[in-house]
Amino acid sequence: MPIKYLHTMVRVKDLDASIAFYKLLGLVERRRIDNEGGRFTLVFLCPPGMDDGHADVELTYNWDGDDALPSDSRHFGHLAYTVENIYETCQHLQDNGVTINRPPRDGRMAFVRSPDNISVELLQEGDPLPAQEPWASMENTGHW
Repeated sequence: MPIKYLHTMVRVKDLDASIAFYKLLGLVERRRIDNEGGRFTLVFLCPPGMDDGHADVELTYNWDGDDALPSDSRHFGHLAYTVENIYETCQHLQDNGVTINRPPRDGRMAFVRSPDNISVELLQEGDPLPAQEPWASMENTGHW
């Protein structure tokens, strides 16, 4: 029985803030569905060039709010993306106000959180980069 990965859905409280966060990661909006009857919006984002729907994050925004959305979404797990240069990516995110929860001390892996507390793992594409300051001596902030 063949199976094909489609997307990962996360609920969000502030659609604009969440879209801005995922765009900082380099994702692009692939499609959007506004459902008047259900009173929700779905926004599908993916890495550039991956518009076949196989690497989507679906942001689900309920127009009437979502008080049931937990403040700590660790039960979800995390999203993971490879990046060309983990240090440049983390610096870009930090320069735009994103907290680096687990810095890339090893030149290979970092964690950040979306505005909705979704953990996002960033992995260096290919071999780890050589250790580099300030990342090598930076402590963890919060949890991921």
